[in-house]
Amino acid sequence: MELFGTAGIRGSARTRVTPELAVAVGRAIGTEAVSSGGSERGDESAAVVVGRDGRTTGPALAAAVEAGIESAGADVRRAGVLPTPALAYASVGRYGVMLTASHNPPADNGIKAFVDGEEFARERERRVEARVEDERSPVAWDAWGDAEDVDVRSAYRDAVVAYARRYGASAEGLDVAVDCGNGMAALGTPRVLRELGARVVTLNGQVDGHFPGRGSKPTPETLADLRAFLRDGEFDFGIAHDGDADRIVVVDGEGEILHEDTVVAILASHFVGASDAADPVVVTTPNASGRIDERVRDAGGRVERVRLGALHEGIASARAAGGDVVFAAEPWKHVHIPHGGWIDGIASAAVLTRLVAAEGLDGLRGPVRERPYRKLSVDCPDDRKAGAMERLESTLPAAFPDASVDTEYGVRLEFPDGSWTLVRPSGTEPYVRVYGEADEVDALVDEVRSIVAAAVDGAT
Repeated sequence: MELFGTAGIRGSARTRVTPELAVAVGRAIGTEAVSSGGSERGDESAAVVVGRDGRTTGPALAAAVEAGIESAGADVRRAGVLPTPALAYASVGRYGVMLTASHNPPADNGIKAFVDGEEFARERERRVEARVEDERSPVAWDAWGDAEDVDVRSAYRDAVVAYARRYGASAEGLDVAVDCGNGMAALGTPRVLRELGARVVTLNGQVDGHFPGRGSKPTPETLADLRAFLRDGEFDFGIAHDGDADRIVVVDGEGEILHEDTVVAILASHFVGASDAADPVVVTTPNASGRIDERVRDAGGRVERVRLGALHEGIASARAAGGDVVFAAEPWKHVHIPHGGWIDGIASAAVLTRLVAAEGLDGLRGPVRERPYRKLSVDCPDDRKAGAMERLESTLPAAFPDASVDTEYGVRLEFPDGSWTLVRPSGTEPYVRVYGEADEVDALVDEVRSIVAAAVDGAT
């Protein structure tokens, strides 16, 4: 049984993430907590803090998860409605479950599991899946866990403010527009930025599980109102979040969206430069831009890559190899190592605000070399993916003999001038993804696409 994708369990609340599944997953996570060594009643290391976003199906699913956890013998700490980063913060020293579908449509919901501030690694996810498949019964009636309410949001916001104040300058006099998207950012980002001194105007700042203001996924189309608002006003920049506030999109004062990899390059180079480590490492993903490598290298660090959705695994691997990880990110999602091991869009908003206050957005963006970037999808049935990728490991390098080749996470070719292309199979849809960044990106990607199409046609 495979339940977990790259960001927890997610899908329709009627057909996939149902109350029945929530009880079973809750019981499996509760069993994991108890079996990890915290079997004594009241042992906080075996407690599970549970939170949810503002989706209409959230209260029922949270109740179901809590019932499953308690019936496994673990205690529940009810954190209520809060951003996913706040739930992750609250899971430090114990387990955590967040009911959220992030940027998915309103009819969906999801389950994210944490332990000690980090999302479950694959090994724990597989144990949960096995327990759900086994359909385990509750523990003895007199061994069920207890529940109590906990206040998390204010402590989390205070922690973000304290963290951000380590960098940049006071945001006094800075004007920032924040589009909360009717999601969990409304409970975090505006208050944090005001505490840092910024003047903040919010759009879609009311939590509403129907997401009436815009779609919960921040895209150029759904952010049309924010972009127009910035063009018509006098703001230094704008910020937008997804439904649970782990993602961030940055928009300049003219309403133009900064490329997500430019944002990563700005933050990554800053944290490398601020570090006194002998070997500062930034962890990112195979589809991330070469502009990140360039800025990190210029700042005195190096980049390591890991598969999409597995930043925590990449962090652990880099540390095991002796590197000092100072920052980790994939597009729109950032892990602030000095703050914690979770993805945190609110922390990114806070740090970026302080950096903009110190250098201006143009000053931060100026050193980043922004080559044209393009990505597309090639149709590929799931049963042909493995064969197609096996063929591409030889046909792509043969077509580009001057490129260096990395086949750990798909096939990534890097050229002497710093341009690159990546081909990888989608983990959720019947496609092979093609990415490219080059001065002549259309020519590069079109050639790669034709090679990929031939590999798919020839796969069995």
